[in-house]
Amino acid sequence: MTILNARNLSLEEVHRLFGFQEQYTDSFSNYLSLEPLTELEQQELLQIRNDFRRYLTAGKVSEGQVKFLAVAPLLRLAGFYRYPIEILLEENIADIEVEDEDIKIKGRFDILAVSKAKHTKPQTYFWVLLIESKNCQVDISTGLPQLLTYSYKNLDNQKSVWGLVTNGRSYQFVYLEQGNPPIYYLLPELNLMERERSSQLLQVLKAICQLTL
Repeated sequence: MTILNARNLSLEEVHRLFGFQEQYTDSFSNYLSLEPLTELEQQELLQIRNDFRRYLTAGKVSEGQVKFLAVAPLLRLAGFYRYPIEILLEENIADIEVEDEDIKIKGRFDILAVSKAKHTKPQTYFWVLLIESKNCQVDISTGLPQLLTYSYKNLDNQKSVWGLVTNGRSYQFVYLEQGNPPIYYLLPELNLMERERSSQLLQVLKAICQLTL
């Protein structure tokens, strides 16, 4: 049996192994109800943006700094730290076996938000949002194969999964649906450094969070 690490898979390999089909959609409103931000939320969002910009102008922002300076504050502001959601960090995924090819895939996700109020199957929590982060100099598309691989296994447990790939500056949301074949939809790319698109970023995170309540 061949053992592969998810981080080394290309998008082409992920499509071949799991049968994923890629689609583009130009609107978040097809999936989510986006609500206006409050004045306080806008002020906190501006603070997150300014804090991150200071590190960005100083040079490379590491993957760990991206999680700490941008992702974590955004998740808190969007409501992900409140019950029934729980945040899991850097945990190994269950081995994914591709029987036809005698392949086993291993990996470790970055950040996973689960709902402790929703059980899809015994001992299985509902995945709210899976996040794959990269350092600021890496194109976010490089994180997509890992995100798809980690999400694929969980499509056995729920009909759809939200994913996010980010380098701190750019944010690519992905909506995955189970099916034969499974489909993932790439939504418009958002940017923390731009005022309007950063507001939409927080709106999307809040709306995904609200799906669990």
